[in-house]
Amino acid sequence: MSSDTRSIAYADLAAGDSVSLDRRLTLDELRQHAGGQADSDGSLFRRLMTDGLWASALVMIAVATRLPGLGSRILQQDLRYRGSVCLGDTLRVELVVREKQEQNRVLLDCRCLCAEGNAVLEGTVLVEAPATPVDVETADEVTLDDGLSRRQLQRLLELARELPPLTMAVVHPVDAESLGGAMEAARRGLIEPILVGPEHRIREAAERHDIDLADARLVETEHSHAAAERAVELVREGEAGGLMKGALHTDEYMGAIVGRGSGLRTERRMSHAWVMDVPTYPRPLIITDSALNIRPDLLTKADIARNAIELSQAMGVETPRLAVLSATEEVNPQIQSTLDAAALCKMAERGQIRGGELDGPLAFDNAISVAAARTKGIRSSVAGRPDILLAPDLESANMLGKQLHYLADAEAAGIVCGARVPVVLTSRADDRFSRVASCAIALLMARDSAHA
Repeated sequence: MSSDTRSIAYADLAAGDSVSLDRRLTLDELRQHAGGQADSDGSLFRRLMTDGLWASALVMIAVATRLPGLGSRILQQDLRYRGSVCLGDTLRVELVVREKQEQNRVLLDCRCLCAEGNAVLEGTVLVEAPATPVDVETADEVTLDDGLSRRQLQRLLELARELPPLTMAVVHPVDAESLGGAMEAARRGLIEPILVGPEHRIREAAERHDIDLADARLVETEHSHAAAERAVELVREGEAGGLMKGALHTDEYMGAIVGRGSGLRTERRMSHAWVMDVPTYPRPLIITDSALNIRPDLLTKADIARNAIELSQAMGVETPRLAVLSATEEVNPQIQSTLDAAALCKMAERGQIRGGELDGPLAFDNAISVAAARTKGIRSSVAGRPDILLAPDLESANMLGKQLHYLADAEAAGIVCGARVPVVLTSRADDRFSRVASCAIALLMARDSAHA
């Protein structure tokens, strides 16, 4: 069975059949389950988290869309709550058919597990399965993102939808998220995956997590390091047009890509960018560089800026606005990042950095808030409305991106710019939607590269 929305007839069910569903608790989730009710004091949201209401709702979603799926009807539930959840937590719902009964009735064992493996909810649900499968074609798009409705990243998915798929070498996809993300991107027509890694581990992950490999090509390697090397070879040989990180460390993945013999280097320094969908911000926000260049000097920052501008243009922004961040908006000889920011802006004035509007140094508040910039007397077309935030170093960019993700409910896609082909670089903790969105961005980048 695939991980998509489905409908399974009573006759096709058997004891032991199982499915799982992963869902992260976001503000959007809380708002959806609150049913639009006002919650000025937060009491309704607290009940959803502490009284098991959200976990119980996930069980109902899993029954309605996965097992038995569309056309099923819940008759009785006996669920016991074992703990509470917090904003940002991810739960895994597991459903297993315990027994089939008369009149198309099926008894399901249910569990909701937190990331540590502890049960937040356990119990049983008695359902009436459909006598015949329901056609899921018309309902497929309704549950496409498991309830995650990110307007900015969704827009990028729509932009990529009409493009031909990109052949993507997926490196060591041996866990649920990396394999599931790649196959979901394939199902949407974004990529044609080549799964590179130990075949037995890839197939075990697919079977364990109920992921349909369809007709994906598998390329056998012994371990993750060999998978990275072989994937780069596939690109160099013209068999793949992009790379996607699986369940391996970033250093191992990027080591094969940036090596002098990889064939993927250009005259441009490679850099990482997060494309963030922040619920309180009206446009996609690119944050760079949080993964590759630890303490970039001025020339490296210039390449990081060029990469980010081209990425933003691939996403449909004609003249991206780039804010160069520091701790202050004043040039201070004792703070190197303010000197770098001023130099980058002068380089842009002289045509050394093209295609975008730059301003800096800007503190984060002045960069992101029109009101803060106005209070400080900053007159700028960039301050308060940037498309790109260029951080002083890897540490500050990494912390900024993760703070937005965990404290502001932002969703992030990850991409490496400056290589000969798009390189998807997500965190091992990122969910499937993040990986799918990253593939969409890679496809947009490939389109622009082909037209350059």
